[in-house]
Amino acid sequence: MDDGRETGAGGPPGGGALLSIADLRVEFATSAGPARAVDGVTFDVRPGETFALVGESGCGKSVTALAVLGLLQKPAGRIAGGAIRFDGLDLAQVSAEEMRRIRGNRIAMIFQEPMTALNPVFTVGFQIEEVLRLHQGLSRGEARARAIALLDRVGIPDAARRVDEYPHQLSGGMRQRVMIAMAVGCRPALLIADEPTTALDVTVQAQVFELMRELTVEQGTAVLLITHDMGVVYENAHRVAVMYAGRIVEEAPRDALFAHPRHPYTQLLLRSMPSRSVRGRRLATIEGMVPPATEFPPGCRFANRCPRAMDRCRAAQPPDIDLGGGCRAACVLLEGAAAGAPVADLPAAPASSRDPASVRLEIRDLKVHFPIRRGLMQRVVGRVHAVDGVSLSLAQGETLALVGESGCGKTTAGRAVVRLAPITSGSVRFHGTEMAGLSRAGLKPYRRRIQVIFQDPQSSLNPRMTVGDAILEGMEVHGVGADAADRQARLEALLERVGLRPGMARRYPHEFSGGQRQRIGLARALAVEPELIVCDEATSSLDVSVQAQVLNLFKDLQSELGLSYLFITHDMGVVQYLADRVAVMYLGRIVEEGETAEVLGGAKHPYTVALLSAVPRIGSDGTKRIVLEGDVPSPIAPPPGCPFHPRCPQAMPVCRERYPVETAHSPTHGSRCWLHVAPATTGTPGPG
Repeated sequence: MDDGRETGAGGPPGGGALLSIADLRVEFATSAGPARAVDGVTFDVRPGETFALVGESGCGKSVTALAVLGLLQKPAGRIAGGAIRFDGLDLAQVSAEEMRRIRGNRIAMIFQEPMTALNPVFTVGFQIEEVLRLHQGLSRGEARARAIALLDRVGIPDAARRVDEYPHQLSGGMRQRVMIAMAVGCRPALLIADEPTTALDVTVQAQVFELMRELTVEQGTAVLLITHDMGVVYENAHRVAVMYAGRIVEEAPRDALFAHPRHPYTQLLLRSMPSRSVRGRRLATIEGMVPPATEFPPGCRFANRCPRAMDRCRAAQPPDIDLGGGCRAACVLLEGAAAGAPVADLPAAPASSRDPASVRLEIRDLKVHFPIRRGLMQRVVGRVHAVDGVSLSLAQGETLALVGESGCGKTTAGRAVVRLAPITSGSVRFHGTEMAGLSRAGLKPYRRRIQVIFQDPQSSLNPRMTVGDAILEGMEVHGVGADAADRQARLEALLERVGLRPGMARRYPHEFSGGQRQRIGLARALAVEPELIVCDEATSSLDVSVQAQVLNLFKDLQSELGLSYLFITHDMGVVQYLADRVAVMYLGRIVEEGETAEVLGGAKHPYTVALLSAVPRIGSDGTKRIVLEGDVPSPIAPPPGCPFHPRCPQAMPVCRERYPVETAHSPTHGSRCWLHVAPATTGTPGPG
């Protein structure tokens, strides 16, 4: 099924505001004094409208959302001033009991990190049913049927079985979909979506936003969208507000903001985005960091990072200027006449240290099958074919991107490489050494040389250790650094290199935002000076400016140290910019592989074509979006023949009977699809 690329926002719906925030100020009591996380924020969200709130991590976006829901951490957090009006009610003044009736029912939220929002001791079905029974008055049976339908609608395969699973049994992307199902179950009037698709692949992301659009059309649901993905903003938002250091610095209708951004911060954010057009060059970055909420400067809070700052910018806060057409911005450069920031030439990226002749990692016919046990005797009644015959190689200084939908086995394959998942059969060789049969003691020398950055930074950090201790622990275990003083110096340098202040080493994981925790994970991996890093959605929770810094850092380290990256991601912009080669995975198998330009510029497999068509883009390029019917089949009982044939719009009889042989399209590009095999082999007329 095809539909146009422009499925997102047009003009915003009319009518009065459903949510009206006026001069909102939120403070947190800290040892360093009051932290003014939100400091005078004003905006409206109308029924049926998608209003996007964008900005770097730590700018106050999520705190604004938590204030609306009355979920500020107490007693430290409090609303210090302003009003939050929702459908005639001032939410800052309602009782706790009334707020509980509103929260989850009339206002729902999709949280950024599902593992912190889902209770690990209850099944996902029970948690969805609990919301439906509490707010909708459904019976147990009705709630269960509705929960299964919701899981199916958000793209979880085999929903009738998955409804009885616990959060830890689901992938990160599936846990995020459970959160979405829980949020939309009561058909809320306002849906707050805080990075709702961070952990999702592009096809499911498209389904989720289509579901949100249906809610806005069917019942006038308003959406407050908090995201760092500017492509998602372009395709879905009616209006956009850019937030920096607790304040709104620019607000405009979507088309106006992308066509002519006025504030220097907005301009730099848009220039930081990775894409094919800037491949081979360093990404634009915003120097410095967002000032801490306890140390906001007296003038423009962006002045210390702005390439166009003047003395008057540092003296007093800039006025909020009405630019007409629903546009406003707070910048002295816009007084009297609009001014555009010049785009400076960017230095070239470091030359790749890729050496195809030096194979660092070689995977051959890797299989990871998990047994399904039932009954008192825990009898094996089936197997989950998570990885089902993957072969890949990775050279020194090379980046191989592994892409595909959630549940296709990408993360399991990466975990098998670092021996965090059991290998059923096949070979994993690192510098010629077979890793599959090594004991725990035999693996220890390789733990330093092969590191991993996990998808969910919250679950990979010990909540009882400061982040400094968590990073130092790896250095001490593997003998990195001459002594404690040397390791401490390395720690401080690492934190600065990934965009954090050295003083943050004394904090605990819960004191950081999701993007900051991902940077901590990167610092911990780099601390032991590895040769190969398995990056599982390593940039998925980073805002675009920090993502640019991290991608430049990846490039720099690869050039300096010859690092190899197995980059598991669903962000095609990152793939286009960073990867040397791409492998596309579907239901445990590689369906297409080749040089990045070959795969992304001349995809052959219908699944790859569908993935690329689902990528959100800024501006219309005239392409049609291919919406895949159905879900990824269950890896417990994969379909015969080509596993993609139940969803393939070009499936032939042979696709249902036999797994396709590999076809070479060039010396470096191949795919497994009967459409590209000679007719004599398939017994079916070839394409065209």
